[in-house]
Amino acid sequence: MNSRIAITHIGLCTPLGNSPEEVLPRLISGDISAMQWRDNLLFDAPTLVGCVDDKRLIEIADRLSLFACRNNRLLNTAAQQLVPAIEQAKQRLGADRIGVILGTSTSGISKGEAALKYQLEHGHFPPSYHYSQQELGSPSDYLKQLFELSGPCYTVSTACSSSAKVFASAQRLLNANMCDMVIVGGVDSLCQLTVNGFAALESVSKGHCNPFSRHRDGINIGEGAALFTLERGQSDVMLAGIGESADAHHISAPHPQGLGAIAAMQQALTEANITAEQIDYLNLHGTATPKNDAMESRAVTAVFGHSLPACSSTKPLTGHTLGAAGAIEAAFCYLLLSPLNHDKRLPPHIWDGQQDANDPNIALVSANNNSSLNQLNFIMSNSFAFGGSNASLIFCRKDA
Repeated sequence: MNSRIAITHIGLCTPLGNSPEEVLPRLISGDISAMQWRDNLLFDAPTLVGCVDDKRLIEIADRLSLFACRNNRLLNTAAQQLVPAIEQAKQRLGADRIGVILGTSTSGISKGEAALKYQLEHGHFPPSYHYSQQELGSPSDYLKQLFELSGPCYTVSTACSSSAKVFASAQRLLNANMCDMVIVGGVDSLCQLTVNGFAALESVSKGHCNPFSRHRDGINIGEGAALFTLERGQSDVMLAGIGESADAHHISAPHPQGLGAIAAMQQALTEANITAEQIDYLNLHGTATPKNDAMESRAVTAVFGHSLPACSSTKPLTGHTLGAAGAIEAAFCYLLLSPLNHDKRLPPHIWDGQQDANDPNIALVSANNNSSLNQLNFIMSNSFAFGGSNASLIFCRKDA
């Protein structure tokens, strides 16, 4: 069975913008202007985060007011870009043949935080608050009701690999002939719970995150949403291979040698029926925590040796969008392979250039040379999560 799946449409709501034409130039120029200092997230200090402009979010329709929260507004802003495609697909395929699988880690928890504060001040919860707004199933249920679909619908929540793993779930539905189209993606919004949780783990950077540097001191958190429609057939950009693993090394620390990460990358290569030497660019997980970057540099070296032409982490541009990271970075890969990127440009790796002597060197894209490749046919994207839940995705051009 051909494992390749067509990516037929995308919808975006990211710190870098809400359309391919807006996001791609900012991505390949290394634009960090979406990173902003906020003083209402950490309890005791300001913190730098990747923000989506509130003024550009599309409100939830009155008929779906039960879902009204900022997380679902992020999702709705991306979803509205898919409306014509979904309406046509419903006529062509039937509402029962279209599935929805999303990844998230926070859902609408920020709505719950605000409701608890209101309750403490007023003695009751605000009328607009419903507990379902913060449940993990809320985003996928919202899309199902927004598009009036009746196919399979569920949420994957495996921390930072959540919205990478949805691609594997969709592939299985399509290959099992349970769906003819699956809407996949991810969404996460900024909230105090996650920012302070990562701070408690001593994993939040004091400044701008600095992946793979010897001076790295943690992540910047971000937010956003990205959606895709997956179908059998052909499109300009294809999902070529997927690898998943669960090494369960530790509740929060990755396996030091990256055994689960290696397994996920190798499985993706096998499914795509290509060799490591055929990958032109790797979008690194690249969180800038000491342990993740040490692990990932070892895992990448184990899989690729010195054959990888280029790699970078895009998290300095958007922050780590947690459960949405896999989907947002998949969208970046899609844009790099799309006809829009006619010069085959790559996202620069934003850091201080100070290599950690304890970690292997990998081919990080220089921020100074406007890097581009002679060919850009296969791209891999890594997502590694707490609990050793790992996913690697490979995307390719239609004719690759």
